[in-house]
Amino acid sequence: MKAIISIVLFTFFIEKCYTQIEFDDSFTFEIGLPNSFTNKANKDIMQGLVCVAPQYQFATKFGLAIGFGLHYTYFNINEFRVSQKVFGGIHSGAGYLKLSHEKFWTDLIGTDIGIKLGYLESFVNTDLLRAKGLKFERRQSILIEPTFAFVLASDVNASYRFVISYPFYGYSFSPKLIGIDSNTGYTQAELAKKNSFLTVGFGYTHYFNGKKSTSGNED
Repeated sequence: MKAIISIVLFTFFIEKCYTQIEFDDSFTFEIGLPNSFTNKANKDIMQGLVCVAPQYQFATKFGLAIGFGLHYTYFNINEFRVSQKVFGGIHSGAGYLKLSHEKFWTDLIGTDIGIKLGYLESFVNTDLLRAKGLKFERRQSILIEPTFAFVLASDVNASYRFVISYPFYGYSFSPKLIGIDSNTGYTQAELAKKNSFLTVGFGYTHYFNGKKSTSGNED
C-alpha cells in the first residue's frame, strides 16, 4: 500500500511540475579546438584539429536545463614527432546527455554551466595499421565533459557563446595504438593516463520560444 501511495504522489508531483514549469527549447551548435593534456604521448604525437557538438536543450525559467547531443573530435598525427613515418588520425564520436544551469543575468549576457555524460567510440585509422591488415583500431569508453559558456544574446531568439570544456575519455593512448611497434621511450605510468582535453571554441544558439531565463523576457 505504501508503494502504491508513493507512486501516486510521485506521479502527481511530476504532472504538477510539467503543467506549471515553462520550458524553453533551443538548438546549439558549437565548434572548437581540442588540446590534449594528461596523456603525454597523446599530447606529443597527436594534434587536435576540430571538436564539433550540436545539441538540443530544454531549460526552465529557473535555469535548470537538460539536453542531449553529439560530440565529435578529430586528432591528426603530427608526423614530425614520431620516429616512423605514419599518416592518419583518430575520429571520436559520442552521444551524450547534458545537465546544466542556463541563465541570462541581463537582457544580453548569460552563462551556461554544466556537464555532459555519454558513450564514446574512437576509431584509429593510419597507414601503418592498414599495412598490418587492420582497417582501424577501435576504442569504446565513457565521455565526461564539464563545460562553461559565456553567452551574448543578439536578440530574443538567438545568441552567440564562447565555450570552454574539458572532456575526459575513458581510455589511454600509446604509440602502438597508431601502429608504431614500440612505446618510443614513454613510461608505462605516462601511457596509463586517460585522455583528456581542453577545448576552446564558439557556438550559436537558436531559442525556439525566446529566452525565458531572462527575467525581463518572461511571459
